[in-house]
Amino acid sequence: MPTITVEGPPMAVDKKRQLAHGLWEVAAGVFDNIPPEAIVVVIKENEAENVCVGGELLCDRRAEGAGQKGAGQSGAGQKGAGQRRG
Repeated sequence: MPTITVEGPPMAVDKKRQLAHGLWEVAAGVFDNIPPEAIVVVIKENEAENVCVGGELLCDRRAEGAGQKGAGQSGAGQKGAGQRRG
């Protein structure tokens, strides 16, 4: 039984349904020798305080970026600029 695991930020239930169904649909088309009802999709939500990228917690990156934007900086050269989504 194929299992697809996705880790990401918390999201609304309707978005989870959309993501799970989309992943399941693609997998069902690829695994043509496996019954579609055997495909499992697991969504794991991770708060920003539980994820570290480049030695820095994502929640700290967001706080740092918010403070710098308020200081009138353009965003160029900011640590983590352009690496966050969503």
